[in-house]
Amino acid sequence: MPNPDPTPRLTDTTALARNRARADALFLQEVAQDEIEDRLELVNKTFQVPAIVAAFPELWRARRTDAVVVAETDTLPLEVGGHDLVIHSLGLHWANDPVGQLIQCRRALKPDGMLLAVALGGQTLQELRSVLAEAEVAVTGGLSPRVAPMGEVRDLGALLQRAGLALPVADTVVLTVRYQTMWHLMRDLRAMGEGNALQTRLRYPTRRAILEAAAKLYADNFAHPDGGIAATFELIVLTGWAPDDSQPKPLRPGSAQARLADALRTDETSLSD
Repeated sequence: MPNPDPTPRLTDTTALARNRARADALFLQEVAQDEIEDRLELVNKTFQVPAIVAAFPELWRARRTDAVVVAETDTLPLEVGGHDLVIHSLGLHWANDPVGQLIQCRRALKPDGMLLAVALGGQTLQELRSVLAEAEVAVTGGLSPRVAPMGEVRDLGALLQRAGLALPVADTVVLTVRYQTMWHLMRDLRAMGEGNALQTRLRYPTRRAILEAAAKLYADNFAHPDGGIAATFELIVLTGWAPDDSQPKPLRPGSAQARLADALRTDETSLSD
């Protein structure tokens, strides 16, 4: 029978849920929490009805007892216009529709409500992706999907505008983590719940020859200065606001009441046509 939903899906949500249920090492999620809390301390506003969309809801319920905490699902169970703060914590890279996730968060905000999201960026696991690709091509002559695609900071920032959010800001935090070997890194990824859950992933174990070749390439090309290997994790922090008349707006061109040259105490020179 034909597929009733022709939209291609990035993530096998059953496999993702299975991976997350086995997770027991959530240091990256905790780093994301700390980044979010630090950003909130810089905002001169008290939030009364926060909501949190989380890959690991229990982690947030233990820290934010005042918030509505929901799991990251395709359809978010958030009240429309019911929250003055929505946090989306480190799950967008597995979302089948990341723009849809942000749009749903936007709809859940009151006017002048704040969205604060942390997502994994394109530098994440760049070393592992490189050596696995090189090793697989060398051994088999082809490539298979292994790591979820992750956006660059500019692309993710543009998603805020597509979702209808005002005053969008995107910045990045890069972490370099030292592991003893590639095998230790891959074991840690499974413990984080970040194993391969791509819909198009191979459904049989990777050949040992590929992994051994990749481990050697990793050790040879991405050694950490203090020993072992280096692994990059990039956190991209996205901030936007639900539109409201009270927010600052850019002036219309030509509406300035003072000359820039006067403010800079310099002479204005006209350019020839």
